[in-house]
Amino acid sequence: MCRLFGLSGAPRRTSATFWLLCAPDSLSAQSHRDPDGAGLGYFAADGTPRVYKAPIAAYEDRCFAEEAMDAESTTFIAHVRFASVGGLEDRNTHPFEQDGRLFAHNGVVEGMDLLDDHLGPDLDLVKGDTDSERVFALITRETRAHGGDVGAGITSAVRWIAANLPLYALNLILVTPDDLWALRYPDTHELYFLKRHPTSHDLQHCGTHGRIRVHSTDLALAPALVIASEPMDADPNWRLMKPGELIHAAPDLTITHHLILPDPPTHMLTLTDLRPEAAASQKAGVR
Repeated sequence: MCRLFGLSGAPRRTSATFWLLCAPDSLSAQSHRDPDGAGLGYFAADGTPRVYKAPIAAYEDRCFAEEAMDAESTTFIAHVRFASVGGLEDRNTHPFEQDGRLFAHNGVVEGMDLLDDHLGPDLDLVKGDTDSERVFALITRETRAHGGDVGAGITSAVRWIAANLPLYALNLILVTPDDLWALRYPDTHELYFLKRHPTSHDLQHCGTHGRIRVHSTDLALAPALVIASEPMDADPNWRLMKPGELIHAAPDLTITHHLILPDPPTHMLTLTDLRPEAAASQKAGVR
């Protein structure tokens, strides 16, 4: 199953060592089981998005390790892919960039013909073959329609998807240079958040399945919001997001929670409804 990771240390820029490839339980080892790509997104000091991604397993990619070690940003987004839709190409690897924002998704949304028709000319935003990038394009269009309000754009887009498209899962993270949004919908896959308070210890997180491992000395004395597909350490303050809950971390790290999708999807899919490769991607790596 694909893994999501998001981090906001706003308003502070931090250097972070993502996915320590030398660790015994690192992404390098575990990517043998999630072999279809890995990606890291963050922002330069001037707000320019930076994306490093490759449609190969992280353990095969030395450049990925170098990029992950050097990244510095206020917000980060990361994704490890087990492909369900779209070939093993760079254009189908998360995260995606549109209008200076970065996005990653875990789950399956079907009915792409209907979504393409609904997007109309905004389908030009889509460069690859995935359902994820099409979902992002709809969010981008709706954000534009709401005057740049990303929260309103996400809400409008996912409500339309929930009402009109067959859906198995739609967990997502979206980041700008200063903000982070995360959605869990419905209750198919887990998505956790941690409001991390300043401590005397470095930020060190390792997912229970080992797919994402994060270390930062800069955040030892600063608060942060961490979003992950699984609790990444023994901190008792990890909380499971509610189905339909949208979390927003603002530029001053004010965190708000809104239940934007209180009801299940109109066309809820089960594993048995999915194509074999899509079903395999949703089960892979689950213990």
